[in-house]
Amino acid sequence: MTRLAVVLFNLGGPDSLKAVKPFLFNLFRDSAIITLPAVARYPLAALISTTRNRSAQANYAKMGGASPLLPETRAQAQSLQAELQGRAPDTEVRCFIAMRYWKPFAAETAREVAAFAPDKIVLLPLYPQYSTTTTASSLRDWLSTYQGPGVSRTVCCYPTEHGLVDAQVQAIRKTWQDAGQPANIRLLFSAHGLPQQVVDAGDPYRAQVEGTAAAIAAALPELADWRVCFQSKVGRLKWLEPATEEEIRRAATDGKGALIAPIAFVSEHVETLVELDDDYAKIAREAGCTPYLRAPTPGVTPSFIEGLARSVLEAAGRAAVIGPCGPWRCPAGHAKCPLRPGEAA
Repeated sequence: MTRLAVVLFNLGGPDSLKAVKPFLFNLFRDSAIITLPAVARYPLAALISTTRNRSAQANYAKMGGASPLLPETRAQAQSLQAELQGRAPDTEVRCFIAMRYWKPFAAETAREVAAFAPDKIVLLPLYPQYSTTTTASSLRDWLSTYQGPGVSRTVCCYPTEHGLVDAQVQAIRKTWQDAGQPANIRLLFSAHGLPQQVVDAGDPYRAQVEGTAAAIAAALPELADWRVCFQSKVGRLKWLEPATEEEIRRAATDGKGALIAPIAFVSEHVETLVELDDDYAKIAREAGCTPYLRAPTPGVTPSFIEGLARSVLEAAGRAAVIGPCGPWRCPAGHAKCPLRPGEAA
C-alpha cells in the first residue's frame, strides 16, 4: 500500500480563555498580517493582544470559553479520511491538522506526518479562497517546518469547486425555506475582510470571493437579490468594502430582510457564532432589518467533504506542485496568485 498524508490547514482558535491572549499575539506577529519588520511587529503584536484580550475573552466566553474551530476541523478530517479511504482503497490515508495560530501547530503536526512516513502529501487549506494572509502564510509555516519523507502537492484554492458550491446552496436554501421562504429578502455573502492595500498589491482574495458568490447565486434563482460584503474589520486602515454591517442597514432602508451566508468560512467559529449571530443580529434589530437569517457553514456536509476528496485526489495525481481545484483561474492583474494568472497548473 502507498501512504497518503493529507494536511488540513486552518487558523486555529484558543482552547481556553487563558489561551486568548497568546493566540492573538501569534496572529498579529505574523508578517502576513502586519507587514512591519520584526523589531516593530512583535511589540505591536504584544500591545494589540493585551488591549484586545478582555473583549476577545468575552466573545469566547459566549461560546463556552473556547473556540469550536478545532473540534469542527477534527470532524471534517475524520469525514474526509473516510471518504478518501473509500475512493482509494489501495492507499492508506491519514488526515492531519495544522493550525496557524494555536494548537496543534505545524511543528507538532510535522512530526506526526514524518512518523507516518507517507509516500505522498497533499496540503489542503480549509480556506476556499486563496490569500497571502491565510493560505500563503500557512504554507510558508509548514514548508519551514516539515523535514520528513513524501512528495508534496498543494491545493491552492477551490472557490468554485462543485462540492463547496453545492454545500453552500443547500445551506442557504434550507435556511430560507425553514423561515417560510420570505420574499423581501436580500442574500448577503459575508466574507472575512482584508485591508484594501493587501488586495491592491495583487492578492486574489476578493476576486475569488466574488467568484464563489456568483457560482452560488447562479444556483439560487429564487434569491436573485444578492450582494458580497466583508466583516471583521480591525484597526484604522481602509478595509474591503462594502462592510457587512452597512449592507444590513442598507437592506433595512430598502425594506428588505437579510439572509447572511458566511462565504469564506467552512467551520463555525467566533466570526460566525458571535459576530454574525450576536453583534450583527443586534444591528439588524436596531435597523429594522427583518427577518435576519444566517445560513450555517459547510461543516461536514457530504457534498463539501466529497469536493475536498476530489481536490485531494486530483492534487495527488498531478505533476504540478501547486494548483487550484475546479474550474477557477485567477484573472490577470493578481500578481500574488501562486500561478500565472489565467493559466492552469
